[in-house]
Amino acid sequence: MPAGTYIVESQATDEVDPRERTDFWSEHIASVQSRMGYRYARTDNFRGETVRQFTDTYQLVKFWSDEIEYSRTARQVRQDPDEDYRLLFPVTGELILRQDGQEARLTPGTATLMTFGAPFECLQDASTLAYIFTIPARELDGPLHRKSPLVTGLDLSKGLGRVVNSMLNDLHEEREALTDPQFNAVSDRIVELLCMLAVGDDRPDPSGHLTEVEAMVRRHVREHAADPGLTGTSMARALGWSLRQIQLALQRVGTTPRELIREERLRLVRDRLRCGECEHMTITDLAYASGFSSASALSTAFKQRFGVSPREMRHGGR
Repeated sequence: MPAGTYIVESQATDEVDPRERTDFWSEHIASVQSRMGYRYARTDNFRGETVRQFTDTYQLVKFWSDEIEYSRTARQVRQDPDEDYRLLFPVTGELILRQDGQEARLTPGTATLMTFGAPFECLQDASTLAYIFTIPARELDGPLHRKSPLVTGLDLSKGLGRVVNSMLNDLHEEREALTDPQFNAVSDRIVELLCMLAVGDDRPDPSGHLTEVEAMVRRHVREHAADPGLTGTSMARALGWSLRQIQLALQRVGTTPRELIREERLRLVRDRLRCGECEHMTITDLAYASGFSSASALSTAFKQRFGVSPREMRHGGR
């Protein structure tokens, strides 16, 4: 889909003949996600509904249905490649996910990060209501420094997990009032928090000092990402902490000052490429205005991060 497009749509089985509902659901879910197998507990009058909101980067689907088992085989993975991750969590009911030799039993307040790039089985009980949030692989592989199927039990009932839960619910509730940049910006922050959960941000920090340092550093980087002189040392000087304190705070969540600065600059460029008000800016202009030393430095980092060049993204490339 073209960059800068944000779509909200709903589909329900009650729009079709009861005898055709399983076929409708199979085709619909395949178009929304990827090729899978389906085993229905009942085929005579299956019921289900999805509410989908998506851009060319992220997708959030809230869905409910009668009892069903989804599966994705190694052959389907080869025939219909999909490396993106999904955050899956029920609002009501229960989901059982099996992938990579692990099993996650999901009830309200728990979530799992999974990939469609590996086989899985997912069992859903009757009338389960759940969310599935699609995250591009690059958004997790880079920050987490790994590329592998994830079946990670995440607690969304308290602390940081509860914040993520609330943000996803709000993203759904406000779906009709959002724009493409707004949907992507909120999704970016949700993924950032998920990375913190995935690396275990609940590690001991009795005084909360490192957590405070990290929050302040992230805010400072967002506000000053376009400054070409922004470094770990300049941050330490501006915030009144030692460089070592900043490094330790970011190390807890799997990143470094340099990586964090580069990530924010790349997101700044991406947002500007999608913004109509910045269409007059050349790639070179964008590079210097976003803290990069040259257009070539920007293009190399951008393509490595997002899979397309800045010019390709500007003209609608995914």
